[in-house]
Amino acid sequence: MNTHYKSILTLMLFASLSTLQLRGQGCVAIRHFSSCGGNNLSSNLLSAGEWQIGMNYRYFKSFRHFRGTHEEPDRVSNETEVINHAHAWDFSVNYSLSNRMYATAILPFVVNTRSSLYEHGREERNTTFSRGLADVRLGLGYWLFDPARSPKGNLALGLGVKLPTGDYNATDIFYNVGPEGTPQVRPVDQSIQPGDGGFGLTVDLQFFQQLSPTLFAYAGAFYLANPRETNGVRTFRETLSPILQNESIMSVPDQYGLRGGFSYNTPVPALSVSIGARYEAVPVEDLIGGSGGFRRPGEVLSLEPGLTLMNSRTTVSLSVPVAMLRNRPQSLTDLETEQVTGQPRNGDAAFADYLINFSVAYRIAPDDAKAPAPFNLD
Repeated sequence: MNTHYKSILTLMLFASLSTLQLRGQGCVAIRHFSSCGGNNLSSNLLSAGEWQIGMNYRYFKSFRHFRGTHEEPDRVSNETEVINHAHAWDFSVNYSLSNRMYATAILPFVVNTRSSLYEHGREERNTTFSRGLADVRLGLGYWLFDPARSPKGNLALGLGVKLPTGDYNATDIFYNVGPEGTPQVRPVDQSIQPGDGGFGLTVDLQFFQQLSPTLFAYAGAFYLANPRETNGVRTFRETLSPILQNESIMSVPDQYGLRGGFSYNTPVPALSVSIGARYEAVPVEDLIGGSGGFRRPGEVLSLEPGLTLMNSRTTVSLSVPVAMLRNRPQSLTDLETEQVTGQPRNGDAAFADYLINFSVAYRIAPDDAKAPAPFNLD
């Protein structure tokens, strides 16, 4: 496979499912999470013995509240909305074991803030913080078709594990909630915890197909299964209302996502553009194990434009998924409360309008002394 073709494929799949630290969309704990192929599918393009190091950065601000698919604009107008700012960095290393099999390690870090009224006695707005190492992921991927015989299209299957290395009981000071309205140290909200406390199993698929010399189709999917039901961390939601007793402990939810679109290699040297769709979700019920405890299930469908600058060794990519559909369905605890009280209940969640994904990757060949300088376009 020639260098030019590899660069185009790197572009198409660069942001690959960058989002399962399923913490991705505000109060819904869709964490930033890259598939076991790393931040991009360029790991699939490595020759045997090659390495690739990469960094993916993701940012969002969530503040728009939804119950089901219905937005509650009054939360913003009356200044009672919850505002999350989330920054996540994935540092990845990919190694090609052969022309078809590759291994990946991803070291994630996060810095999160959360501003709210209701968590501070509903008397004043305050902000809580979390930061540090998130949940490390390790994986293996395999191209199902021989790249030498299928240079214009292929399908990869990846399997991996998520390790509970991130703090899932990060704490901060909450005001007006202690005895006689004093401050009290409590765990921060589930949506800004660096980790979730569970060992996870991941599976992902990655696909590409050349449609013309300059046009490609790409697609990918992942599922993270978290067998652990709850992590033992108290939410203090039962202090807000007695009917929330069943939400007093944090759940360890699954998450999944889909991504697909088209990439075009422009006449401008080294520049490609892409347009696609991205779907991310935390399900109401998990695939393996129980689904009890507190979670905010939710789903986001986004339109994802992007652009990439690349040469034979270096790729820089930017994409900005814009939310088109946001949904916060009833959770199991919502349904339980509804049955007990006889009153309809559907918890809300805050979502972002858009995300910013920025990625950089560099390929290291065994004969790296001969490697060109980054972005030498001669």
